[in-house]
Amino acid sequence: MRKKILVPTVVLSAAGLCLAACPSADLTGDCFVDYEDFALMAAQWLTTDPCIPDDMVYIPGGTFEMGDSFEEGEPDELPVHTATLDFFCMGRCEVTNQQYCDYLNSALGGGIYVSDGVVYGTGNDQVYCDTSTSNSYSQIDYSGGVFYVRTKNGRDMLYDPMVEVTWYGAAAYCNWRSRQEGKEQCYNLSTWICDFGKHGYRLATEAEWEYAARGGLSGRRFPCGDTISHSQANYYSDGYYSYDISPTTDYHPNWDDVQPYTSPGGSFAANDYGLYDMSGNVWEWCNDWYGSYSSASQNNPTGPTSGTHRLLRGGSWIISANHSRVAYRCLCTPGNRGFAIGFRIVLDLE
Repeated sequence: MRKKILVPTVVLSAAGLCLAACPSADLTGDCFVDYEDFALMAAQWLTTDPCIPDDMVYIPGGTFEMGDSFEEGEPDELPVHTATLDFFCMGRCEVTNQQYCDYLNSALGGGIYVSDGVVYGTGNDQVYCDTSTSNSYSQIDYSGGVFYVRTKNGRDMLYDPMVEVTWYGAAAYCNWRSRQEGKEQCYNLSTWICDFGKHGYRLATEAEWEYAARGGLSGRRFPCGDTISHSQANYYSDGYYSYDISPTTDYHPNWDDVQPYTSPGGSFAANDYGLYDMSGNVWEWCNDWYGSYSSASQNNPTGPTSGTHRLLRGGSWIISANHSRVAYRCLCTPGNRGFAIGFRIVLDLE
């Protein structure tokens, strides 16, 4: 049996961070400091950049079986194949409204411009996101030359995930955060190619996302095991699937006030890697173009070099348990944005 030292959960008050996180020594995110944490700490110490931001968690490298091991999902979740990944860091939570609002205010007049409430990238004219002026589901207001986060039915939306954001807007945010912290920028905002040789922020590859979502649980349906309920995730429970064991049905009862029915990051327990909302809340953009799986083993796969659709992973507040499975793949054009689409970031350490 693992020997654990119980430590209290702390609440972070810094704007933009998720509401719940465990102490910095608790690298696995299970609110205990034990031998697994010391092992991860040693692995971090061996890197040349051991300083991991508070809102990121260390994901150890390893090998896993990628795809639907139950063979109950969509055809494109097969064949199950072996993928091996190097270590990386991933955001504890999906990028919040406040975090994205900070980016917009910083980039205004330089990297972005606003037209009829829609935010565009300067120099490439790609749509990055909506504000509430162009889409009422957006939780970002723009008035008097300033972006700020709305309240919804009196509830502060600072820590809810950013929605109505395109793949391009997510990639641009990654570059901005890299600049803020003096790291290398991974994306060319003209070609939209990601340079995986750079050590900065970017979107997860599809393989990284699934590996991290599984949290070390091989061959399971969800980050929390083989069943799911409203006590574990913010999703639409229709009672259709045997593995959906929620006693409450329809939208999550804690958040079904005004759409979008998002929940603050950290509202549910983290998986064994310390990641929140890897099932439900909002879909998360991945870096990859959509393509079919190969049965061959792969090392650090990055997906096709081109395509028409990017990958979304993780399900959302509006979709069923079936779509919240860690193997489920959703494809979407990169310029699309929606009230259930957000993103999470990863960081490559040197």
